[in-house]
Amino acid sequence: MRKIKLQEGVDLANLFGPHDLHLKMIEGELKVNMAARGDEITLEGQPESIQRAEHILQELADWTRTYYELKPEDISRAIRATEEQRDVPLKPYTVSTSPLPTQKGTVSPKTPTQQVYLQAIKQSDLVIAIGPAGTGKTYLAMAMALAALAQKQVSRIILARPAVEAGERLGFLPGDLFAKIHPYLRPLYDALYTMMDIERANRLIERGEIEIAPLAFMRGRTLDDAFVILDEAQNATTEQMKMFLTRLGMNSKAIVTGDITQIDLPESQKSGLTQIAEILVKIEGIKFVYFSEQDVVRHRLVKAIIKAYDRFENDSGSNTNGRGPTA
Repeated sequence: MRKIKLQEGVDLANLFGPHDLHLKMIEGELKVNMAARGDEITLEGQPESIQRAEHILQELADWTRTYYELKPEDISRAIRATEEQRDVPLKPYTVSTSPLPTQKGTVSPKTPTQQVYLQAIKQSDLVIAIGPAGTGKTYLAMAMALAALAQKQVSRIILARPAVEAGERLGFLPGDLFAKIHPYLRPLYDALYTMMDIERANRLIERGEIEIAPLAFMRGRTLDDAFVILDEAQNATTEQMKMFLTRLGMNSKAIVTGDITQIDLPESQKSGLTQIAEILVKIEGIKFVYFSEQDVVRHRLVKAIIKAYDRFENDSGSNTNGRGPTA
């Protein structure tokens, strides 16, 4: 058993959550019992769990002193952040000094790597983000693009994606050209609609201020005064990647995102994303940001699933060449 006393100025209602929800979340995940009397909290459980719970509580308490409003997702991220390093500094996982405004609220980095990523986008004209699904690569790039458009830093946003099937044959798709390519581009529409009302987003698309297109449509163009995002870039061939990177025009910024463990190209074709880390790494003005499972901000099981697959492949010595279903 251990008793801890919180510092003065802590917002206890914010720290404990409605009906002590935040405390109950920590209790359930760490298998500890907590009893609070004012600013004093008693913890019971295994020593390692008590130490971890105390660290989380003290860090969270410090944030409330700066009037940061804690949410249940902040508690979950703080718990996940301490899984492998018990005393890891937690502030960068939840608190951002520069939230990005969108029509449906603000977007903030949730991990230190996400913070580095946003800073890289602000400072560099070409950023390559590589890492597993659910780490916010495309989502944060989309938020930065919308902020740049709203502030008139650029006149248009261009969202591109390779039209590659994810491990299964879809066969003949009926309809006109738009109907045929739309299924491949749907994830970009989904990301856009999470930040903006559908009607407003569609108006911007109709006016050409936001363009969503297959990567193949980029050939022969010069993309001036634009914020360009290439999503699922692991499925771009080496030729397509070179073509895309050389489209960049004046007053433009390009973000390339992808997961090199989920390549859906035929065995005979090499992923352009796996090459550019070697080709472009020494060019000034290009920034590479690498995410890991620690940066996963989807459902808590996503991180566990990624780690389980990594263990399985390492233990079995299997070599899938990074080819598997995409997310």
